[in-house]
Amino acid sequence: MTAVVRTAKAVLPERGKTAKVHDVSGFIWGDTMRPSRRHILLGATGSVILSSVARSAWAQIYPSRPITMIVPFAPGGTADPVGRLFAERMRNSLGQPVIVENVTGANGSIGTARVAKAAGDGYTIGIGFWNTHVANAALYKLQYDVVSDFVPIALVATYPLVVVAKKTIPANNLNELIAWLKANPGKAAQGSPGAGSQGHLIGAYFQKMTGTSFQHVPYRGSVPAMQDLIAEHIDLMIDTPAVVLPHIRAGNIKAFAVTRARRLDGAPGLPTVDEAGLPELHASNWSAFFAPKGTPKSIIAPLNAAVVEALSDQTVRQKIIDFGFDIPSRDEQSPEALEAFQKAEIAKWTPIIQGVGIKIE
Repeated sequence: MTAVVRTAKAVLPERGKTAKVHDVSGFIWGDTMRPSRRHILLGATGSVILSSVARSAWAQIYPSRPITMIVPFAPGGTADPVGRLFAERMRNSLGQPVIVENVTGANGSIGTARVAKAAGDGYTIGIGFWNTHVANAALYKLQYDVVSDFVPIALVATYPLVVVAKKTIPANNLNELIAWLKANPGKAAQGSPGAGSQGHLIGAYFQKMTGTSFQHVPYRGSVPAMQDLIAEHIDLMIDTPAVVLPHIRAGNIKAFAVTRARRLDGAPGLPTVDEAGLPELHASNWSAFFAPKGTPKSIIAPLNAAVVEALSDQTVRQKIIDFGFDIPSRDEQSPEALEAFQKAEIAKWTPIIQGVGIKIE
């Protein structure tokens, strides 16, 4: 869009004649050399129009500088590699660097708050998860609303959890694990990425469904928890495929079940909870991009297009599959689909979380 602006020109009066000055709005000032109130208002209107044109032209060249992507968890777990994978690929579509910033703490709520409080100009976006945009609303007194303070961009992956244990545990399937836990009430320890994490919540749900009891040990992320599981300082974990599959393949830990009805493409020999006799334990995490409240559709559109283009890239797709994740269908990649999906997840999980009685101050 091109704006045509007249250049202000002052005509100096000859002796005894009236001076006429044309302002940028094209109005002529009178012989007093002072504009009337009407002319001031008309001139101001012209300035507003020009300002709107300038803002519109600016929006059309978005982005014109680097974009910050907030990852609300520490490097090395599930969140960080997904964020970095998309940040690297999205820069090709957007023509600007996408800089990953890890902002950790409070089950992702600190980093997510940073996104919620950012300007809605497209230069700060966040990667959100089941924890940050579903569970935290039922666990914490947040300073933001997980729905109304964000604008959905796109869902990028979904993934179940995997029930795993130290390799010396005397159980070879899920039923035997449950029997062992019942025979040793309160003695086993489950590690998780932190208090209120999905591993923590699904562990509590697991205990309620099976009549077992074990201790919960929160860590600052999945990596240190997995290190302690391999070292046999704790007994079990319920975590994402990206965290557990390398160690299952290496023989460092035992795996018992995937928390959904379909087996993992990356580990087809691993049974589902349905096959293992506990079909109630369906639980999946997910990753999606969100922008701050107030971000206009004209900015959401290129961000969504960049995510969709990344999801069509075979290298990106293969890495997502290698993580043990599922790629959403094309229909599930729109902002509207993500909005509906998030609201359905909140409706499903809020009563379950409240039912296990976990509340974090």
